[in-house]
This record gives sequence, structure tokens and C-alpha cells, in this order.
Amino acid sequence: MPPQRPGEGRRRVSPHGNLPGGRARQRGSLPSGGRPLPRGGGGGGRPALSPPLLPLSEQGLILEKLGVCTKIAFTRYMRSGRKLGPDPQLSLVDARFGRVPVRLYRPRAPSAGLRPGAIFFHGGGWLYCSIDSHENICRYIAKKSESVVVSVGYRLAPEHKYPAAYEDCLNAAIHFMRNTEHYGVDPTRISVCGDSAGGNLAAAVSQTLAGRSDLPKLRAQILIYPGLQALDFNLPSYQQNRGVPLLFRERAAFFALQYLNGDASHMEELLEGSHIPPDIRLKYRKWVSADNIPEKFKARGYRPHKPREFKAEIFEEFKRKFEPSLCPLLAEDAVIQQLPESFILTCEYDVLRDDGLLYKKRLEDNGVRVTWYHLEDGFHGIMSLYGYQILKFPSAKRGLDSVVKFIKGL
Repeated sequence: MPPQRPGEGRRRVSPHGNLPGGRARQRGSLPSGGRPLPRGGGGGGRPALSPPLLPLSEQGLILEKLGVCTKIAFTRYMRSGRKLGPDPQLSLVDARFGRVPVRLYRPRAPSAGLRPGAIFFHGGGWLYCSIDSHENICRYIAKKSESVVVSVGYRLAPEHKYPAAYEDCLNAAIHFMRNTEHYGVDPTRISVCGDSAGGNLAAAVSQTLAGRSDLPKLRAQILIYPGLQALDFNLPSYQQNRGVPLLFRERAAFFALQYLNGDASHMEELLEGSHIPPDIRLKYRKWVSADNIPEKFKARGYRPHKPREFKAEIFEEFKRKFEPSLCPLLAEDAVIQQLPESFILTCEYDVLRDDGLLYKKRLEDNGVRVTWYHLEDGFHGIMSLYGYQILKFPSAKRGLDSVVKFIKGL
């Protein structure tokens, strides 16, 4: 039997097997330990509710009012992802890097040398999704780029507020970078990668590691429709795509507040900008402003927004939102200048499009090489739908292939 690798257990672990209430999740049971959900129609043990097209948030609200479970617990359960069978081309191992659950994807085919490594942080608004939900993405990247991929099962809000997710991702990245020889990974070709909230975490981790001299330097950061700031929810993309699935404008603010404070009672103030003191708004205007968005992205119905009057009484609840480990777009130039080569993917029909465009400009202004891939027909979260037979979007594969091409070119 081969020796156990650092951080690897002999037992397969579930990244989020225990949900609120401390009880292990079982098929057909409620995530928070309430009454069983009815079976039928979901496939693979997934419960089905009627009507089937009722949004998950509304289904969850019904169950919450009935006292069955919380809305967040229900939505998390339904988005947790389906278990896939073995893959003959990959070795899959569940492990823990310290206290952080991870899943390693390693190509089985022999390699002439050390492989690239990609540390992947899943999206889901810091509240939802898991290693399982992004299994298709990680398998695809590992196989097509011939890389070792490690997917990180970080702690979720609101049970674990900021900076829990960031700390888990940082600690997992450090562990992997210190043990590359055990995984057959070239320490000079390690990337951090993430989609949506995972893109936020990848950017934050990349900034933190940029100043470390005790670790290998990251080769690249790969940011897939990332959310990078919480100052301005009225940028052109927020106005143009406020009602476009899979991420509405209000939901973006809701996720940010849940991650920060565990409650969304001041969402209106966040949306209208009354949480920002005038001096801070002026300080960051050079980085977070519609003036920095190319004109062609403003053609679709953008109107400049005037923030409402600042409410000093709520500033204390929001002031951590200006920390770069939460809002990477706000990092100082001295940090940005040290960042590795970057890949940014944006989607036209996405409220977070302009976060990516603004970060692209900041990186390029500071001499960082950027590969930008824009999906003209894409919407937020599209790549997480890759591999689902019911919902097929050609642009999902195009986006994934652009990531693979970038990794192979490193």
C-alpha cells in the first residue's frame, strides 16, 4: 500500500456532509434535521416540490414558514450537486489540508514531468455550493489541461462569516504549495482559480500570497466572472442585468451582506450607496467608477447614479467591506503590481461583468499581463451548468476551453 500523503485520510470525507444542526445529511432527509422531504421527480434521491418551476428561494421560504428548515439550508441542499461516478482518466481523492476538506483530481496517464497545479475555489455567493457542485468543472480542467486540481470545501456563511471562507482558502493554498512534491506538481506552475465568489476568494488569496517569500510564487490567477467590490451596485452591468439569472442585483447584495455580517437587514443602503462616507467614496473613485468602463458596455441603457445621503449610523457594520481580502479591487497599487499573470472571464449578461472589467484595467495599469475572455452570450454562473444534460449552453464549454488553453500555455 502506498504511503499516505500529507493531509490525506484513508476515509473519503464529504466536504459539507454536516449541515446546520450538526446532523449528517442523508438522501431524502432535510439538511437541518427536520421532517423528510418527499421523494419523486428529482432523480438520484433529490426531492421534488410542486410546482417544479417555483424558484428555490420561494420554496425555501415556504418550508421556513412551516418550521421545517431555514430557507438557506434548503437552497444549499438543493444546490449541493449530484455525485458523479468514477472517472477512468482521473484519480480522485478526498482529503483534509489541516481542517479544510479538499478533493484532489490527478490524471492517471503517465507524465513526462511535473504537472501544473490549479487550486480551485467554488462559487455560490459564499453561502451555497460545494466541492460536489463544481465537480464537472474540476474534472474537465484536470483532464483537458493535464493538471493536478485541488478543489477546496471552505466554510460557508452565514454560519461562518467573513473571513472564514478566505482563511480556509488561504490555508489550503499554503498547504498545497508547501507539499507540491507529494502531488507531482511543478511549484513554478501553480494557479489559483475560482468562479463568482470563488473568483473573489482566488483574487484575495493571490494578493495575500504575492508578498510571501517563504512560498513558491503563484504562476497565475484565474478569475471567472468574479465579484470584487461592494462599493457600487449601480455600475452599468448592475443596471443592465439586474433581473438576469442566475444572479440578480439584489441577490448579489444579499450574498455580500450574509458573508460579511450574517444578515441582510441593510440591503437597501448597500444597493443605494448610503453606506459609504464621502471621503472613502472619493478615495476609491479612481478604481471603482463607471468612468473606467469602456463606452461600448454602457450603450445598453446605463444611467449615471447619484448615491443617497450617507448614513453614519450604519457605517460601523459595513467598514470591513473595504478590506482587500473581502473586496480585492480596493487593494493598493503596491500589492497589485506584485500579482501574477492573470486570466479574467466576464459575461455580457452578468451583474458582475464590470467588476471584472475594472480589475482588468487595474492589473494592466500596474503592468500585470492579463488574458481577458468575454462571453458575449454568457450569463452569470453559466460554466457551473457544464455537463448537465437538461441545460446545454455552448458558451459554457467555450468558457471552460478558454481556461484550459490559458493553463496549458503557462
